Amino acid sequence: MIQEQLSRLQQLQQTLQAVATQKQQLEIEASETDKALAELEKMTDDSSVYKSVGSLLLKSDRQTLLKELKERKELLGTRITVLGRQEDRTKERMKELQEKLQEKLRPSTASAN
Repeated sequence: MIQEQLSRLQQLQQTLQAVATQKQQLEIEASETDKALAELEKMTDDSSVYKSVGSLLLKSDRQTLLKELKERKELLGTRITVLGRQEDRTKERMKELQEKLQEKLRPSTASAN
């Protein structure tokens, strides 16, 4: 039983690390999106703008790019929120499991498990 809980704790730690890494990557992408939006906001509609598509840069319309980036920012925000909740739930499960393990490993005076 203790071995199973230790294994589960290790799985939760790995999950937490993966979620935190993914969240961090999305936060970086959101920051880059914010910077791109800020630059586009400074431009006029007749400015030449390009977007990266694979290894190509394609000329695009400023308003179209503004719309795409705002949608991307919203999607990233949603995904970051979801990952934050998953991170919190995983931390809580880890805490509960650690407490159970400590209880089982603690020398028992009242009861034996």
